Amino acid sequence: MTDIRRLAVFCGSNPGARPEYVEGVRALGKALCERGIGVVYGGSSVGLMATLADTMLDELGDIIGVIPKVLVEREVANTALDDLRIVGSMHERKALMAELADGFVALPGGIGTLEEFFEIWTWGQLGMHAKPCGLLNIAGYFDPLLAFLDRAVDERFVRQAHRDMVIVESDPRALLDRYASYVPPRVVKWVNAGTI
Repeated sequence: MTDIRRLAVFCGSNPGARPEYVEGVRALGKALCERGIGVVYGGSSVGLMATLADTMLDELGDIIGVIPKVLVEREVANTALDDLRIVGSMHERKALMAELADGFVALPGGIGTLEEFFEIWTWGQLGMHAKPCGLLNIAGYFDPLLAFLDRAVDERFVRQAHRDMVIVESDPRALLDRYASYVPPRVVKWVNAGTI
């Protein structure tokens, strides 16, 4: 069982093309607040990141923003936050978010969202943490990515146990239920050729 007190949330700095994305982010924020789970996120005041922060603040939830100084200087920092931490680089941002979080979830977003999620999942695969990692698959956004991951398993670049580490749900409450019962796999990343 995993005690989730705060989730790191990776999501888009744009709102996306569908209203379902904004609605899904709001639903996640409300579900987190109902369970007393806080958030650490990228500290921005734009896109789905702003929707997440606004929802947490509206619902009186605990939220921490972590943003690199270069983005503060571009005036995208969310100054409505009581706890906004300014760091020197994107690397420092990810490291601090990982330190503050008991689990990680990616919502719809672009290359930055995917980069953050894949790095933290890789850390889990390597045994650098034992925290749950998942995707909130709002409106089927991640379906093509999930098909790619399944192909990576078929082509023996990813072990099935590591693919199974990625918790995928379209409903935020179902996602949080699975996080609470998460048990990390006990397998090594490297194996001899042909044994995946």
